[in-house]
Amino acid sequence: MASWGERLAGVRGVLLDISGVLYDGGADGGTPIAGSVEAVARLKRSGLKVRFCTNESQKSRRDLVQLLRRLGFDIAEGEVTAPAPATCLILRQRGLRPHLLVHDGIRSEFDQIDTSNPNCVVIADAGDGFSYQNMNRAFQLLMQLDKPVLISLGKGRYYKETSGLMLDVGAYMKALEYACGIEAQVVGKPSPEFFKSALQEIGVAAHQAVMIGDDIVGDVGGAQQCGMRALQVRTGKFRPSDEHHPEVKADGYVDNLAEAVDLLLQHAGK
Repeated sequence: MASWGERLAGVRGVLLDISGVLYDGGADGGTPIAGSVEAVARLKRSGLKVRFCTNESQKSRRDLVQLLRRLGFDIAEGEVTAPAPATCLILRQRGLRPHLLVHDGIRSEFDQIDTSNPNCVVIADAGDGFSYQNMNRAFQLLMQLDKPVLISLGKGRYYKETSGLMLDVGAYMKALEYACGIEAQVVGKPSPEFFKSALQEIGVAAHQAVMIGDDIVGDVGGAQQCGMRALQVRTGKFRPSDEHHPEVKADGYVDNLAEAVDLLLQHAGK
């Protein structure tokens, strides 16, 4: 493999995943991953452009940022690219009225959206809201539509909390796709539009940016398909088998965000 100097040459911007990279969530709010608070601070002082990219769909952007600030991170709501606001834009542009199968924590994101007489389904990580009754209601609504539209906030398989691995929205999205014979529109990682939006926010071209994440497919694979470089951290949902993934190979593997920032500050921009 090429040297770190070659792999990180010309980097001007950094996209950071949040869950599993900055912190592990939990019932008590969560715990920062060792070294990550200072790593973010160092990155911001470095002059590199930084954008936080998350598929978080149990908390609004405001609540997520408030949590991260309580944990010690220097982060503002305007620095976060998240799927719920992007979904609202799509709904308005297409005149869609969603049936929401989402967590109560993000319902406020859809306060300005018309949900009467739904003509589509929006699914997110609903947690305990993924009951048979609620899934079946979404299924029935889609089957009644002439042109069923299913929008999913991400398609992750699982994520990590302090209590262990948790099933993510992707499994439920696939169930509805299979049952209805349709394909969901994914808003969030690994959607190319999601990464392009984040890059646009910091004014950096894909070839000048690196993504740092814990998800080999959603973070690493998605970023690489957009022409970015991507590093995988061995925290969060990382599994040793990720380093031997049959389709996706990260540009580098690091133990944690702190190590990634060390490498970036040594080699980026050169």
